[in-house]
Amino acid sequence: MATIPPPVFYPPFQITRVSHAAMTVRDLDRSMAFYTRVLGLVVSAREGDTAYLRGIEEVGHHSLILRQTADAPRCERIGFRVLTELELDKAHAHFTALGLPAEWVDRPHQDRTLSVRDPFGMPVEFVARMTPMPRRTIQTDHFPGGAALRFDHLQVHSAEITGACDFWTSLGFRTSDFVVGGPDDTLIGVFMHRKDIPWDIVFMPGPGPRLHHFAYCIPGVQEMMRACDAAGIHGFGQQVERGPGRHNQGHVQYTYLRDPDGHRVEIIPESPKQMLDLENTPQRWDEAKRKATMDWGYPAPQSWYDDASPFAGAEPKPGMTVPGRISLEQYLAQRGR
Repeated sequence: MATIPPPVFYPPFQITRVSHAAMTVRDLDRSMAFYTRVLGLVVSAREGDTAYLRGIEEVGHHSLILRQTADAPRCERIGFRVLTELELDKAHAHFTALGLPAEWVDRPHQDRTLSVRDPFGMPVEFVARMTPMPRRTIQTDHFPGGAALRFDHLQVHSAEITGACDFWTSLGFRTSDFVVGGPDDTLIGVFMHRKDIPWDIVFMPGPGPRLHHFAYCIPGVQEMMRACDAAGIHGFGQQVERGPGRHNQGHVQYTYLRDPDGHRVEIIPESPKQMLDLENTPQRWDEAKRKATMDWGYPAPQSWYDDASPFAGAEPKPGMTVPGRISLEQYLAQRGR
């Protein structure tokens, strides 16, 4: 029987939100075209083989880093913000006490940054400040594609869901939703947050750790359709992998796209759920029954379940098999098509 650990309201250091992801790509120009024309991200800087991008509402220098390489594409690291510089010192002491080597690293356009791997090998960094940049929210003549506002969350394939939930709960993350499956109600997914919406990081089953996707919040459904239109116009139409549709968890519409290197990005409108109050206890979902809720749209293609971006320096471990999935053929058969 799956259990969710109680929240830690006074963690060893204060994380405020998920912040950014650093990805490698093989053709920087084409990747920048995808993220600026389809998602509508703003280029903060391009320096040699590296580009720094942000959403139109973001004042931090970047939320997405793209670095060109001839190697296989991967996620080099994911980043989180902490409340103040003091929290970085607390984090360093905490990870050192746990036996997780933490080191100070120099990152362009970021103040002091702490790098560490979680117990499962995922490369993570923490930062309190970045170089400030102007918001673009009132420059409406510069809103291409989906006009992405801000980095919203990321989802990780994990071979150790329970362990990941326990570890990140100990750092102050609260669980908004969790998914169980099988006759023993095995924990097969957790949605966790630090900011006041239901997610900053999600752990779902699969060989891992691997980055399943990162997500940007967009103004609304109209911008979601415009992003799909832009994908078609600019030669990325076949990169729309799943959606538009609606999730049951969070009750938001979604579309998933694959960038030119196969990295998956989700676009969603702002979440209608607020998660600040203590009454917001974790919502349990049964994997075999949750399709009977508000969720709508064609089932995900097999690639959505199987494919994910490897993390630099992390060897994925085998993940569990999830009950309750149906194929497109089964979906059509159920509806007499």
